Amino acid sequence: MNIRGVTLKVALPLATAAAVCTVVVIGVMPDDDSPHPEPTAAGGQVPAAPPVQSTVENSDDPATWRLPIETYMPTPSATLAVAHVRGRLMDECMSKAGFDDWKPAPDLPDIDGRSFTDGRYGISDAEQVAKWGYHRDPVLMKAYNDAMLEGAVDESGAPDEQVRRCAQQADTGVTAAQTNPLIEQIDIEGYKASLDEPAVKDVFAKWSACMKAEGYTYATPPDAQEDPRFMDPENITAEEIATAKADLVCRDRHQVAETWFNTEVKLQREAITENQDPLNDIRTANQALAAKATKLARSQ
Repeated sequence: MNIRGVTLKVALPLATAAAVCTVVVIGVMPDDDSPHPEPTAAGGQVPAAPPVQSTVENSDDPATWRLPIETYMPTPSATLAVAHVRGRLMDECMSKAGFDDWKPAPDLPDIDGRSFTDGRYGISDAEQVAKWGYHRDPVLMKAYNDAMLEGAVDESGAPDEQVRRCAQQADTGVTAAQTNPLIEQIDIEGYKASLDEPAVKDVFAKWSACMKAEGYTYATPPDAQEDPRFMDPENITAEEIATAKADLVCRDRHQVAETWFNTEVKLQREAITENQDPLNDIRTANQALAAKATKLARSQ
């Protein structure tokens, strides 16, 4: 996501089930868009979060499933608060330096799904599959690519050195978002490890047999979604759609996503328990940063 000239890698699923997510830890603040507010203890200390926290709001919709590691990730509003404040500080700095024509890159359309788990385990929406197979909405993807191209062109003539100076100045107001290695490690390693867990291997084998009965030969769901024949978003064929439809039927029949999710929950709980103290420190620092950004935003 690119907001007012600040590029952020957000913890959202990519287009394929096998994609690994990158997490930026900016802030965790209780707000209207967070379904699980974080209480603050007396003295301003953030209480330890239970490592077992995970939820399933709608068993039929993976987008509503919440993994334990999300407890230590930023809410969308905290992400926006930090990015918008830094964008304002950048604008002011560039204008004072004589670059009034400088403008940040445009916001990118959200193509990564409604939540961290939307698309993490592959296709799940029958209506979308019937239209686009394994792909996202082509119109939305075009808008995303167009915004990327527009953001790559700076017509102000500002040298890179000046932009860096303003970015450094913005740091004095609100620190730039930084990827947290521990959050990223737990997310990525847990995802990869889940693929080798017996429960996931077993359900993949059942899915594969189901697909075989329908005339399709794939060992795992990611193999189908990453079939080289289905890589062109501008050429969504009838074969791709038919394959994706059969894929979704077999996923639902054998509860592939549910099994995969539950396995990741188990692995993440173990990793969180082993790293509880540093994770609590991350939450405390994130909350402080988000609170500072919110205060500065209100002072505009």
